[in-house]
Amino acid sequence: MYEQLKQLREFGTRSLVVHSMMAVTFVAAIGSAFLLSGQVQLVSFVAFVNFTAGLWVSHSVHSLGNTFTEDEYEGITGEL
Repeated sequence: MYEQLKQLREFGTRSLVVHSMMAVTFVAAIGSAFLLSGQVQLVSFVAFVNFTAGLWVSHSVHSLGNTFTEDEYEGITGEL
């Protein structure tokens, strides 16, 4: 398991993981808005959107810290 976690040392790999988590939670928010009803719909939609926003803010702050390193990260599109 240590070998799999070793791959997360690169910022680009971590960025891909966080962006994929943001995509999944945003799709879940949209899905819960259309598939659920009543109070459960509202609560789950807000929870998924808040989780997505939290991931976005934390990744933005983490990206700012990465700019001071000598990393050659050019953005998520460069990793794809």
